[in-house]
Formats: sequence, C-alpha cells, structure tokens
Amino acid sequence: MSPQVDEETPLLCSQQTPKPTPLPWFQFSIVLFIQLAEPLTSQVIYPFAPQLIRDLGITHGNESQVGYYVGILQSVFFLAQACTVLHWSRTSDRVGRKPVILIGLFGISLSMYCFGLSRSFWGLVFSRGLNGALNGNIGVIKSMMAEMTDTTNIAQAYAYFPIAWCTGGTLGPIIGGSLSRPAERFPNVFGNNEFLKKYPYILPCAVPATFTAVAWLVTYFFLKETVQSPVPISTFLGLKKGKADDDQKTIASYETDAIPAPSKDEKPMPLRSLLTPQVIIAAGNYASLSLVEIAYRAIQPLFFSTPIDVGGLGLPPPTIGNILSIYGVLNGAFQVFFFAKIHNYWGSKKVFMAGLFCAFPVFGTFPLINYLARSQGLSTTVWAIVAFQTVMSLGMSLSYGAIFIFIAAASPNRATLGATNGLSQMTVSVMRAIGPAAANSLFSLSIEKHYLGGYMVYYVLVGVVCAAVFVGSLLPRHLWTQ
Repeated sequence: MSPQVDEETPLLCSQQTPKPTPLPWFQFSIVLFIQLAEPLTSQVIYPFAPQLIRDLGITHGNESQVGYYVGILQSVFFLAQACTVLHWSRTSDRVGRKPVILIGLFGISLSMYCFGLSRSFWGLVFSRGLNGALNGNIGVIKSMMAEMTDTTNIAQAYAYFPIAWCTGGTLGPIIGGSLSRPAERFPNVFGNNEFLKKYPYILPCAVPATFTAVAWLVTYFFLKETVQSPVPISTFLGLKKGKADDDQKTIASYETDAIPAPSKDEKPMPLRSLLTPQVIIAAGNYASLSLVEIAYRAIQPLFFSTPIDVGGLGLPPPTIGNILSIYGVLNGAFQVFFFAKIHNYWGSKKVFMAGLFCAFPVFGTFPLINYLARSQGLSTTVWAIVAFQTVMSLGMSLSYGAIFIFIAAASPNRATLGATNGLSQMTVSVMRAIGPAAANSLFSLSIEKHYLGGYMVYYVLVGVVCAAVFVGSLLPRHLWTQ
C-alpha cells in the first residue's frame, strides 16, 4: 500500500535532485512571442489617452474630468476580461489551447484597429471592452506553459515569463508617445496625409494591431496543441454529433518537443469541482498579490508627478518615464537570471512570502521620500531612497512566478488546468479593475483632507499588505500533489 500524500508532502521525496528536463525552446519561444501582444496593446494607449479624451471634447475643457474618463478606459478592459476569462479558459480545456489563443489574438488586433478609428468616447469604450471580452489568452497561455513543463523546469519557464511583459511595457509607451498625432509631429512626412489628420491615433494603434496579426499567423502555422485530445470545434458547438475521441487524434507531438502529456483518462471537470481548498487558496493569494502590486503601480507615477509641497516628488514626465523604464529592464533581467535559482533554493512559499514582505518598505518609503524632499530638495539621499524603493519592488515581482507554480499544482487534474487558471485570472481582473481607481482616489483624499499628515493612503496600503501576508500564510510549505 502506497503511503498517504497530503498537502505537506514534497513533490520530490528523493534527496537527490533530478536533472531538469530541457524546455521545448521553439514552442516556448512562440508562447512568449504571443504573450507580448497583450502588454504591447494595453500599454500603447497610456501616453496619448489623456490628450485623446481632450480632443474628443467630452470634458468641455474641464481638466479635472480627464483622469475620470481615462480611468474608465483602463477599467473597462479588466471588467470585460473578468466576465469572460473563465469561459475562455474552460473552453480551452475542451477544444484546445490553440483555437482559443487564435480567437484572442484576432480580438486584440480587431479592437486596436477599432480604437484608433474611434471618434467618440463610447466607440473607445466599445473597443476596450471588445479587447477584454475576446482576450482570454493570459490564463490559457499560463496553462500551456504548465503543460510544456514538469516539476524540474517549471521555475525556469516562469523566470522567462516576465520578458514579454517587460518588453511590452517598455515598447508600448514608446510607440504610443512617438507615433500619436503624426501629421503634427512629423509634418515633412505625414503633413499631407488627410487620413492621419482625421484619425491622429490610428498609427500607434495599428503597430501593435499589426504585430498581433503576425502573431496570429505564427500561432496558426507553428504552435502545437498541448491538450492531448481536444474536442473538434464542430462537435463542441453541436454542429456535428459523435464523440471527440472517435473523430480527433492527438495533435501535439509530445515526445519530440519534451511536452509531458496528461493521462488519456483525465477529463475536464465541472466548475463546482474547481472550488477546492487548494484552488481557493492559490487564487486568493494571486488576487491579493495583484491588488498590492497594482496599487503600487498606480500610486507610484502619481506620487512622482505630484508637487513636493502637496505630498509627492514633483518630477517631470520624462524623468518618471526613465524611472519606470529602468525598473522594466531590471525586472526582466532579475527574473531571467535569478528567479529559478532563488526558487530552487527557497521553495515556492518562501519566495512568495519574501516578495510580499518587500511591499512593506516599498510603501513605507513614500512618506520618507516626501519628508526628505521637503527639507532637502531632490538631494542625493532622496534619489538613493528612490533607487532603494525600485530595487525592493523587484522582490514583489518574484511572488508572481511562485504563485503561478502554486496555481498549476492546485489544479484537480491537468485536463482542468485551463479552468483553474481562468478562475484565478478572473479574480485578478476584478482586482485590477478596482485597484487603481481605489488607490488613486485614496491618494487624492489623503492629500485633500490632510488625513494623517496627507499620508493616510500609505497606512491603508500597509494594512492591505498585512492582509495579503495572512492569506499567504495559508499556502502549504510544499506544493500540493494530486
């Protein structure tokens, strides 16, 4: 009789560390290439969104309303994604990852072209909603990455995951800021182009939209399916009768690409079966981590741009952009070169908790920076603490790779991996829809009412981190096993 396995049982009982399985680099590179589409399309609108709102005239010249409408555009994507991402992820468990990814890429490309051609606020809202509703790729791609790996190389795989986000987060704003209103910025080249005069924001939108169309072609021709026996689309939609196993052979070549196949007996489980303690704990930690991280990302540029005497640092936009770009480069390099080593040495839970604890000094340094700036100006000490805050925020990013591994381990079986990732991503999308607005509103309220010296927002966020640490303590010391 085999020994009983519980939540505290390590995945590897042998004291000898097994040799890591080589990653299927060609397929893995395609997945990273596909993943680049989402951050690229989401970040490209940020530099010109405020001016776009002004050009539409919906605020009637009231500058205080610009941020409100920009916030709606940011939130509507995540709200639409929250409503649909679970559906797409569960569908990918049945019909396969590849068809859902193709639909998602089509939706991203179409919505970006629509966004650039929109000449009304509601047209922009529709475009962003379409982007979020059709794009369930983030959960599906995480499932595909987990299916391409095993326990010996999954940390290495997730170490490369931030590359796409860092690259998109760096290139997106550059494209959006450089190519918006091209007829005015480059009159010698585009000054006589009536189409670009009529649609001044189509060019920055068309670049990521076209890239996504190329990604669609790469996916269609080269990406291999990782669901072993997917249901044909015609059968899934009820257009054709018969069992999938009678009509469909295995699409992926698992042996040649080192992709571990799930058992043929495993089938997608109903949604109710997903609500296990393991899945709830993993998804809850993913959501709490996202709330902490998105609050910081929302507060940071607002704090940097706010005048010193009001409670910020008073930096100009180019300087803020440089700080954010430096973070993106450092984060990508740190994840690639150190995450797998740190994870293999500490384990998933210790890495996750260490990342959360980094949030305490990250939020705690905001009032310290402003206090020193009031008394010293932008001194060397102030810049040193800004650098310290940036470095500590890198630790927060480590927690993402760790929690992705926990989510993959929490899935009831490999055939339900997509639904598990989709459920987790749905909770995160909700947090990302409400987090920035709540944090920014609390920041403004703290300054306006001068609560706790104008620093009340940081006390509240430290409390949020404490709650996240408590939720993190519920994770087991070792990964769950099926």
